[in-house]
Amino acid sequence: MRSIDHFINGSHVSASGRTHQVWNPSEGKQQAEVGLGDAALLQQAIDAAKAAQPEWAATNPQKRARVFFKFKELVEAHMDELAEMLSSEHGKVIADSRGDVQRGLDVIEFCCGIPHLLKGEYTQGAGPGIDVYSMRQPLGIGAGITPFNFPAMIPMWMFGPAIAVGNAFILKPSERDPSVPLRLAELMKEAGLPDGILNVVHGDKEMVDAILDHEDIKGVSFVGSSAIAEYIYSKGTANGKRVQAFGGAKNHGIVLPDADLDQVVNDLTGAAFGSAGERCMALPVVVPVGEDTAARLRDKLVPAIESLKVGVSTDPDAHYGPVVTSEHKEKVEGWIAKCAEEGGEIVVDGRGLTLQGTDGWFVGPTLIDHVKPDFESYKEEIFGPVLQMVRADSFDEAVRLPSDHQYGNGVAIFTRNGHAAREFAARVNVGMVGVNVPIPVPVSYHTFGGWKRSGFGDVNQHGPEGVRFWTKIKTVTQRWPDGSAQGDHKEAFVIPTMG
Repeated sequence: MRSIDHFINGSHVSASGRTHQVWNPSEGKQQAEVGLGDAALLQQAIDAAKAAQPEWAATNPQKRARVFFKFKELVEAHMDELAEMLSSEHGKVIADSRGDVQRGLDVIEFCCGIPHLLKGEYTQGAGPGIDVYSMRQPLGIGAGITPFNFPAMIPMWMFGPAIAVGNAFILKPSERDPSVPLRLAELMKEAGLPDGILNVVHGDKEMVDAILDHEDIKGVSFVGSSAIAEYIYSKGTANGKRVQAFGGAKNHGIVLPDADLDQVVNDLTGAAFGSAGERCMALPVVVPVGEDTAARLRDKLVPAIESLKVGVSTDPDAHYGPVVTSEHKEKVEGWIAKCAEEGGEIVVDGRGLTLQGTDGWFVGPTLIDHVKPDFESYKEEIFGPVLQMVRADSFDEAVRLPSDHQYGNGVAIFTRNGHAAREFAARVNVGMVGVNVPIPVPVSYHTFGGWKRSGFGDVNQHGPEGVRFWTKIKTVTQRWPDGSAQGDHKEAFVIPTMG
């Protein structure tokens, strides 16, 4: 049985003690095991990071940027390897895995511009002979706790900006699919990153708590469920850390009567069912405005959904693959049953799907109509290939549904009406908005983050916000007297002004 190591101070550290099984979701078979680290293992990583970080922070930004240029080249050269590795442990199809890697690389490209991004502010002559300037300096050691659903993209979203600005970083990836994050750390070393700057430690809650409790870790970034995000934010900030913690989602797609329904259906099938719905930016709720819109949309959706192909991750013709575990398959199918019990109409039922020749964990695409806002299955995140239809009578109701929901990650509106789209974007109480864009994940030089129970903390991921999160600002007020000043000695006892 293959054993997956930790990566500390530029070397593999063998797993020992408790382990976690790593499965192939397409086959329903175990393929490896990963060691679950503890506080003692974390301390090894901390020691390596503390030893390496000062010199890395003192390295000029151009040289740090060159590591990221080289890393980008290496990841592109190893794209097929990374995608296949990712698919084997996560289950998403190869094309989707390549997209996972590429969206992470987009942030790495942003990090290549770190010399420009770290430029501070300067004011000459703020007072008599006085200049004021600011500088951004690294926190020291940062940590990232990443989810199973994007094992390439989200680690790069975190360690890229943190390392580029001069921090050392400790990554704790999901124990469900740990191989790609480990391989990325190896490629960073190959790109020229000094040993100790990027360390990968595997673990479960014991490791998470060790990270949150360790006084040398100054910043923590997390993506996962809202309950755990709230726990990490509360515990981390109570321990004096800077924390950004992103949680669950229930993203809505609003369809106005004038929308291009053929385009809407194409977008919805990809956004709702792609990656088996295991995306925090999936679109699991569609809100047609008006009964006529709902009827026309449903007539077009049903055949499109029924034509989707579910397959193993290596099937080039499959639209999506299995869910990540057998337990998650049961959970998703349980939510489908729950929604039916609450009064939803199951129009297309994906439960009980099996594929010949495999014991993988597959759930077919599911469409449930006449879902109401008081359904538990609407309030909670299903995180599977399930699309719920909630009918709205008016534009105002369509704005209110996502605005009132406990989650506020993303939302999309489909319309040809520019005024309606502008009004919706201004009014809706959600962090990321798409206009005729079903998955409104911002490009890397903007920033990612949801509202309400989708995000805890005040600073978002990547883009300029990522630079701000992983740095602290220092402001210097300086004077170089020429030796001829003849001021009143009493002035030294008065609060200084710039007049």
